[in-house]
Amino acid sequence: MAALQKLPQHGRLMLLCFLLAVLCEARAWQMHYSVPEEIDKDSFVGDIAKDLGLEPLVLAERGVRIISRGRTQLFALNLRSGSLVTADRIDREELCAQSVRCLVNFNILLEDKLSIYSVEVEITDINDNAPRFGVEELELKISETTTPGFRIPLKSAHDADVGENTLQKYELNPNDHFSLDVRSRVDGNKYPELVLEHSLDREEKAFHHLILVALDGGSPIRSGTSRIRVTVLDANDNAPVFTQPEYRVSVPESMPIGTRILTVTATDADEGYNAQVAYFQEKNLGETSKVFELESTSGDIIITKSLDYEDAKVHEIDIEAQDGPGLLTRTKVIVTVLDVNDNAPEFYVTSATSSIPEDSPPGTIIALFNVHDRDSGQNAFITCSLPENLPFKLEGSVDNYHRLVTTRTLDREQFSSYNITVTAKDGGKPSLSTDAHILLQVADINDNPPTFPHMSYSAYIPENNPRGASIISVVAHDPDSEDNGHVTYSLIEDTLHGAPLSSYISINSDTGILYALCSFDYEQFQDLQLWLTAWDSGNPPLSSNVSISIFVLDQNDNAPEILYPTLPTDGSTGVELAPRSAEPGYLVTKVVAVDRDSGQNAWLSYHLLKASEPGLFQVGLHTGEVRTARALLDRDALKQSLVVAVQDHGQPPLSATVTLTVAIADSIPDVLADLGSLEAPRDSQASDLTLYLVVAVAAVSCVFLAFVIVLLALRLRRWHASRLLQAAGGGLLGVPASASQFVGVDGVRAFLQTYSHEVSLTAGSRESHVIFPQPNYADTLLSQESCGKTPFSPLFSPQQAPPNTDWRFSQAQRPGTSGSQNGDETGTWPNNQFDTEMLQAMILASASEAADGSSTLGGGAGTMGLSARYGPQFTLQHVPDYRQNVYIPGSNATLTNAAGKRDGKAPAGGNGSKKKSGKKEKK
Repeated sequence: MAALQKLPQHGRLMLLCFLLAVLCEARAWQMHYSVPEEIDKDSFVGDIAKDLGLEPLVLAERGVRIISRGRTQLFALNLRSGSLVTADRIDREELCAQSVRCLVNFNILLEDKLSIYSVEVEITDINDNAPRFGVEELELKISETTTPGFRIPLKSAHDADVGENTLQKYELNPNDHFSLDVRSRVDGNKYPELVLEHSLDREEKAFHHLILVALDGGSPIRSGTSRIRVTVLDANDNAPVFTQPEYRVSVPESMPIGTRILTVTATDADEGYNAQVAYFQEKNLGETSKVFELESTSGDIIITKSLDYEDAKVHEIDIEAQDGPGLLTRTKVIVTVLDVNDNAPEFYVTSATSSIPEDSPPGTIIALFNVHDRDSGQNAFITCSLPENLPFKLEGSVDNYHRLVTTRTLDREQFSSYNITVTAKDGGKPSLSTDAHILLQVADINDNPPTFPHMSYSAYIPENNPRGASIISVVAHDPDSEDNGHVTYSLIEDTLHGAPLSSYISINSDTGILYALCSFDYEQFQDLQLWLTAWDSGNPPLSSNVSISIFVLDQNDNAPEILYPTLPTDGSTGVELAPRSAEPGYLVTKVVAVDRDSGQNAWLSYHLLKASEPGLFQVGLHTGEVRTARALLDRDALKQSLVVAVQDHGQPPLSATVTLTVAIADSIPDVLADLGSLEAPRDSQASDLTLYLVVAVAAVSCVFLAFVIVLLALRLRRWHASRLLQAAGGGLLGVPASASQFVGVDGVRAFLQTYSHEVSLTAGSRESHVIFPQPNYADTLLSQESCGKTPFSPLFSPQQAPPNTDWRFSQAQRPGTSGSQNGDETGTWPNNQFDTEMLQAMILASASEAADGSSTLGGGAGTMGLSARYGPQFTLQHVPDYRQNVYIPGSNATLTNAAGKRDGKAPAGGNGSKKKSGKKEKK
C-alpha cells in the first residue's frame, strides 16, 4: 500500500485500469447446488473440481478459494477431494427468514488466472421448527358484562419454517364458555380468535384456564402450546382502536439504520385509567422482530438492522394496543422494501445437451435456459449475447427463455468440444452482468476401426505351464468414443494337431488377455501361430486382425535315457572284458545316453559315481567312454563294478545311473580258472539268514555229522569235474585273442553246472552255501545222447556251421560293446539259471569258428556269433540303430552293417575290418 502511495497520480490510474481489465476478462461460471438445512459440518454439497473440469489435486496448486463478500462463511472447500462442504451447521430461518426460496451466493476465485466462478446454493427447508407463541402464558381480562359472541384476538404462533412445514391450524382445549375461531388476514395468514360462547359470571368463576395448540403441516407434525389465563373483570368494556385496520409503508433497501418509518396510533373510548394505551410488538422467531423496534408509548417504528430486498421483500409487524385494565386490540404493519440494482442476472438452465453427433444438422437445439435478475423494473431487464466466430446462436423466447442452437454442421476432427460462454447483462445503472458456461462435446460416429500398436506379437510360455496361465495381453485402440471405441477381442478359429485352437488357447473378450487351457509340451510342439480379431461396438462394427506367435520354452522335465548298455529284464549281469595287459587309456566300453529335452537341458555329462577299485577306471565327461586310468595289476580283482551317472545341465539337473561289471582277464582259461571270484554278491539280509541257519545246523550234532559226510562226497565229485574241465581247456587254447570279450558272469559260472553237480562254499564271506544245482540242457548245443557218450567231442565237431560275416555293424551303428545287446530266441534274455549253458555254447562256437579261420568274432551266419546265446532267430533287426561310432575294446574286429547282404553285395573281407580296428586302437 505504501508503494502505491509513492506512485504518481497517473501511475496509480494506469495500475487501476490494468486491474479492471483483468477482472473484466475473468470469466465466471455459475454453479447451482442444493442442500438441506441443519446438516452436519463438513457435509458434501457439490463436486467443485468436477464442475470446474479440474483434478482435485490441481485446486490447491491453482490457489482456489471462496470469496464471501463480507458475509459469514457458510461453506468451505475440501482441497483433497475437490468438493464443496459446509463450514458449520446452516439454519435456513436464520439466513432467509420466511422467504420461499433461500439462496446463498458466493464466488470462487482461481488465483493463478484470476478466474471467478459464481456459486449459488439453495438451502431447502426441513421441519425443524415447531410453532411457537411469543409468550408461554397469555393473560386475558374480560368484563363480566361482555355478551356472548365477543371475540378476543389471541397472539398468533410463529413457525420459522415455510411451505407445508409452517403453521397450519390452531386448536383449543374443550371448555364451557369459549370456542376458537381461526380467521385469515388479507395476506392469507391465519390468526386465532377466542369467541365467548356463554356469558361470564365472575362470582361463579373468576378465572378460566385454556390451552391453545398451534400445529404445522410437516412430517412429523410439530406443535406449540400457549396457556391462556382469562380473568373476568367488571366495568371496562371498551378496547383500544387503531386509526387504521392495517398500515402499509414502502422503504428502499438502502435506508440507513435508526430511521423512523411509521407511527401507529390507537384510541380508547374509556376515560382515565381505562383509556391509557400502551403499544407492544408481538415477538416471533423471524428476522422481522430484529429489523424493527416499536416504541411502547409513542408507537414509533424504527429500523434497527439493514434491509435487503433479496432476503425479504416484505416485512409484517404485528402490533398490540392495550388499555389500563387490559383490553387490547391488534393491527398489522406491512413494510415493503424497494429494490436497488445490487444483483447481477442469474442463469437457470432448463435443459442442456452435453453431447451431439458431429453429423447433426444446423438448427439443432443445444440448451434451453432462463435468465433471471432478482432486482425489479429496469434493473431486471436482461440482454444475452455470445462470442463471435462460434457456430452457435441464441433464439429468444417468452419469459426470458433462450435457446442455444447450431448454425452449421460440426466437425469432431476439427473441434471435439466447445466451451460456450453466454453473457447476460441487466439494465441497471451501473449495469451488472453474469457469464454462463456450457460445455458441449461433439460425439463421434463409428468411422475408425480398432488398431493394434504392432503388426504382430510374440509371446513365450514355459512348457508344463499350469492350466489357465496368462500368456500375453494384447490391447487395441479405437480413436472413436463410447460404444464406437469399446473394443472386444476374439480368436479366429483354427486347428492344431487335429484339435480346435479353442481347446489350447482362450481369450478374455474384454481385456485381450490370452490364457492357456492346457499344459504345453515342448517335445510335442514348439510354437503356435494364431490370429486375433479386435471388434468395436459401433453400428456397423469395424474390426482389424493381428497375428500372434506363441513360443513354448523348453523345461528340464526329461531325465537322460541310457541307450547302451541296456539293462537286462531277467536280472542277469552283463560283463565287459578288459585284458590285464591293457595300458592306461584303454577303452573298455562306452555309455550312450540321450535326452528328449533341447538346448542346455539336453547337454549330458558322464560321471563315475562308484567303483569297486577307485582310481582304476575313468569316464569321459562328455563322451561317456570308460577307460582304464592306470595299468592293471595282478592284485586287482577279477570283477570290477562301476556305477556311471549321466546328468543333464538343466535347472534343476536330472540324472540316470547304470551299473557296469568289468571282468579283468587276459584269456578265456583265466576267466574259467577264476570263476569263483565272479560270484554275484548276495543280499546282506540273505547272508545274515544263511549264517543263522549254518549256526543252527552246527548246533545239532547229528545234522552236523551228516553234513560232513555229504561234503566229503561232493568234494570228490568236484575233483572229478575239474579233471573234465582241464581236458576241455586244452582244446580252448586255440581260441584267438580277437574273439569277443563280452561274456555273462552267471553264464560262465553255470558252465560246470551243465555236466556235473556242484557243492561249494563261497569264499571270503560270512556265510556258507550248500548248492545242489540240477543239470539243464534246454539252451545248449548238445543233445542228451552226445552228452552221455563223450561230453566234449561235440564242442569241436566239424559239422559246426561256418561263420558268416554279413551280419555286421557299420561305423555309424556301433552303440558300444557287443555284449550289451540282450536277447534270446524270442528277443529277450533267458533266466539266470540258463546263463551257464548259453555262455558255454557261445565260447565253444567261437573256438570252433576261430579254428576254421572264417570269422573274427565267431558265430553263425548273420548272428555275429550270438546265435548260441540268443537263438538262431537273432538278426540285425533286433539291434537298435543308435548312430554312434562304437567299437569293441580289446578286439581288432570291426562291426559293419549288413547292407551288403540286403543289397545283394558281397560282404567286406575280415582283413580290412581288422586294419580299421587297428587304427582305432592306435588312436
